[in-house]
This record gives sequence, structure tokens and C-alpha cells, in this order.
Amino acid sequence: MAMSTRPPRNYPESEDKTFDERVVYVNRVARVVKGGRRFRFQALVIIGDHKGQVGIGVSKGADVAAAVTKATGVAKKTLVRLSLHRNTLTHEVEGKVGGARILILPAAPGTGLIAGGVVRTVLEVAGIENALSKSIGSTNRINTAYATLAALQSMVPSSKWITRIPRPEAKPKAKVVK
Repeated sequence: MAMSTRPPRNYPESEDKTFDERVVYVNRVARVVKGGRRFRFQALVIIGDHKGQVGIGVSKGADVAAAVTKATGVAKKTLVRLSLHRNTLTHEVEGKVGGARILILPAAPGTGLIAGGVVRTVLEVAGIENALSKSIGSTNRINTAYATLAALQSMVPSSKWITRIPRPEAKPKAKVVK
């Protein structure tokens, strides 16, 4: 008797969420060996669901397709959930990784994304529609991507905002008789 590799009928099918996968950067890297140079490829992939989930993956492979596939797997494993407020950030945030420093500010509805390069891609796949950003320091794409993710993770959700500080009850003052 041969065993079936199919799951039992009552086993629920695994849901495969659809993510927007963007290959941002492919780099050819070399390793010097006795006979010359051995080339490999490094890929930076950003994935997101446009609903507040985003992940970044960097990986190397023998060819571009292998590097992109491995980087996509890394990105799926490192997905993070962001707290958005009306399709923008909850407040201004800053992230630093290596020499890259990213400043991201919330914007009014209708402003759109005013960001460039990797920062724009990360914000787009995360589902942020209105934001301003400034990249300060390094232009390294990998560090910029991770700095953007660090900034977005440092946001405090709007449900945890302190909108007013309760005052202690004032005691009635005693009248001074003169």
C-alpha cells in the first residue's frame, strides 16, 4: 500500500496572502579566489499588503532569480504590522541604521507621498498614502530601507496617545477674614 501525500479532506487549505513584491536593488558582488573572481548577486526586496504590513529582505544567490527568491522569503519572515492613522503616520518619526538617517512626517489628505527612492517604495507597499520624508546621511539603499522600517516601527499607535492630562481635584480655598 502506498501512502498518500495529500492532506486529509478536513484539513483547511493554507491561506496564501497576496503581497506586493518589489525588487528595489540588485548588486553584483565578487569574491576573489585563486583562479580569479567568483560572482554572485545580492537582491533587496520589499513586500507589503498595502494595509499596514511590510517586510524587507536582503539575500545573495548564484543568479539574480535565486537571490530575489531568497530575499522574498526573508522579507516574508520579517513582516511587521504598522499602526496607521487615516492612511498616514500617527506622528513624525526618525530612524537610524548605520550612516542612514530617515525623517518621516505625517501629511494632510491629498498630499500624496513626497519621498524618493527606497523610502517611497517602503511607504507605498505599507499602504501609507500621505507622508513627507527626508533622507539625511548615507545613500546606501539597504541601510536606508532598514532605517525607514525602524522609523515606522517606532510609531506609537493613536490608541495609546495621551490626549489630555487629568488635573487633580482642586480643594476649595478657605476664606481669609480681615
